Amino acid sequence: MKKNFTIITSILLWFTLSLNAQTAEQILPNVTKALADQHWEEASNLFRLAVDKDLYKSEKFFQESITPDCPARAEMIHQLGFYCKGRRNYEKAYDYYKELVQLRPREIIYLISCAELEVILGKEEDAVKTYEKVLTLDNNNLAANIFFGNYYFLTADKERKMIERNYKKNSDPTRMQYANYRNELSRLVNEHYDKAKNYLEKVLSIFPSAEAKKTLEKIRKVEEESRQ
Repeated sequence: MKKNFTIITSILLWFTLSLNAQTAEQILPNVTKALADQHWEEASNLFRLAVDKDLYKSEKFFQESITPDCPARAEMIHQLGFYCKGRRNYEKAYDYYKELVQLRPREIIYLISCAELEVILGKEEDAVKTYEKVLTLDNNNLAANIFFGNYYFLTADKERKMIERNYKKNSDPTRMQYANYRNELSRLVNEHYDKAKNYLEKVLSIFPSAEAKKTLEKIRKVEEESRQ
């Protein structure tokens, strides 16, 4: 039995090394054969090797050979997007993940990858919408809760600094100006800071994040200042 296991392991190792030594042009015909045999997982694994060898030829093969109803299509798009993201070609990666989300709108891992790219590309409003979709599918999703905790905190902090800067322009503020200043701080605490706190507390219930604890401490200080 041990001898047979050693032989099988050796064959698999040889096969893997053989594939790794091949070019994309040599691998892609094997992808076609696997698809014809309806071996979807094998086709996806072979395609991943081809992508690592030559993105351009693999993309061309994908566009010309993979039909919209192909069961391996989603995984192949994921591999193309993942490769482009790893090479910091974020625009192209985002195009792939947008298509992927259309194909699998309830697949959380694809939604999160899409949202991460939206943040990188400065598409903040799109990222908010995508992470909201994640939370509708999984209210305890760590990545989405971290995003919204930071998003609402930074939004509130930016607005608070602007409010304080405008208030300090008054060398001798009136009672009305001071009252408006305090009301604006209270509004921020009750709206954005409170939302940030809720999300970050959810983060801590899932994972002991030191950064979330630091941000929550900052929020508590702002809350205390708003009551003075």
